Amino acid sequence: MTQRDFTAAILDPARPVPEGLTDPQGRPALRRFNVYRNNVAASLTDALETGFPALLKLLGPDYFRSLAALFLRAHPPRSRILSHYGAEMPAFLAAFEPLAKYPYLADVARLELALRRSYHAADAAPLATGGLDPAALMALTPRLAPATMILSSPHPVLGIWRHNMDPDAPRPAPRAEAVLIARPGFDPVPHLLPAGGPALAGALDGRTTLGLALERAVAAVPGMDVSAVLTLMLSTGALTLSDTGDTP
Repeated sequence: MTQRDFTAAILDPARPVPEGLTDPQGRPALRRFNVYRNNVAASLTDALETGFPALLKLLGPDYFRSLAALFLRAHPPRSRILSHYGAEMPAFLAAFEPLAKYPYLADVARLELALRRSYHAADAAPLATGGLDPAALMALTPRLAPATMILSSPHPVLGIWRHNMDPDAPRPAPRAEAVLIARPGFDPVPHLLPAGGPALAGALDGRTTLGLALERAVAAVPGMDVSAVLTLMLSTGALTLSDTGDTP
């Protein structure tokens, strides 16, 4: 019996008990192995439900659990930390033919993964602008903070997520959306990112001045609302001058 055989059997209830696993009487340990197998599957499924709450609501508990059973066989955990489990979910959904009519599901999963990664990211001091005149601000060379995540989607991904997480949120309008996730305190918060925001985020590398990064973003997205984008990034603590952060 190899480790691969054992893992495959643990994650697939249709597989027999691996050879060599016996009870105290020397018989195949079917009952004990099934208990262990059920506990592993339940733990991984619970981790997916916790990590993808909007996806759970969109699909419904029964369908989500059926999907989770297929997912965990295709993607066994690579880490002992269950909060990291599910990184392959967006790609899995994008290739899952029965849900091909719902292409936005993969981006909802991407958003939920980004929120989780933001939560666990290192701390970094937010860019302080108090007392700076515009010229001094434009001369700074900020980068995105470790907890800042940027996601662009052809679907109203933030609207879909909010509609499922907040009962008072309106139904999303059919449009493309970009999302900025920042962590000003302990919990990450997603924000709708105005046009040009992803271009500016891509230009902020810690070496380029803010002024030059804005010029490049405006060239890439003519007509972008520079004030709205910059105000959002500065007010949410999305930018930092730190090279590294302190791990929480």
